[in-house]
Amino acid sequence: MKGSRQTVFGAFALLLALSVAGHWWGHRQQLDVGRAVAALAGPGDLHMYSSDTCPTCGEARRWFQRYEVPFTECSIERDPQCRAEFDALRAFGTPVIVVRDLPILGFDPERLLEHLRADTGRAERSD
Repeated sequence: MKGSRQTVFGAFALLLALSVAGHWWGHRQQLDVGRAVAALAGPGDLHMYSSDTCPTCGEARRWFQRYEVPFTECSIERDPQCRAEFDALRAFGTPVIVVRDLPILGFDPERLLEHLRADTGRAERSD
């Protein structure tokens, strides 16, 4: 019976350690992506079309602020000009984040980084 308890405790300890390590790794990766996006994004590079009822828009806004990423934002529900621009994009929902003239539906920090890196690489090759 004692060996059985030790095995269960050992398995629990291992799962807890793996969970903590996974959480740490995810946080570390998010931090690296945030810093990289902040380093590549300049004023005017990121513009978010949002709506007041969109939880993902709030998540994106908090992420940009947390990592000090410069971005602009407009609400399609409160700003008629914003709504007209959003409609012209023919997007299916919010947020739409325009990365240097490329609209991306949804919020995915790694996709933002990918597009910023690709666009930066093109700009450097054309110089």
